[in-house]
Amino acid sequence: MSEDLFDAVRWGEDGLVPAIAQDAATGEVLMLAWMNRESLAETLARGQAVYWSRSRGRLWAKGETSGHVQKLVELRLDCDGDALLLRVEQKGGIACHTGRRSCFYRRWRDGGWEVVEAVVKDPKEIYS
Repeated sequence: MSEDLFDAVRWGEDGLVPAIAQDAATGEVLMLAWMNRESLAETLARGQAVYWSRSRGRLWAKGETSGHVQKLVELRLDCDGDALLLRVEQKGGIACHTGRRSCFYRRWRDGGWEVVEAVVKDPKEIYS
């Protein structure tokens, strides 16, 4: 890996940077996760999304338990260098652990959160 790859990224104090996964074909935002240097290097080496799981405290290859892998199509860095955009092909059509296509399935409306995206597959069937 070229050191320029890592030097261009403005890593947070915790060594992380936000990474947005976007469907490369439709432009739909699928999820937000976090990456460190190791997960970024692994993502590029594998050609599929690998994130840093803050809750697990370890690398997390998207789809490692669900099979809903994100194949990397393109990697972009924002103008400030403090956010990554992964344009991906979402395998299985599900990016969210709730069984929905996108993690952004709620919208604010009339003073409350409204669910606007249906469950594609019951999470109990995905993570059994």
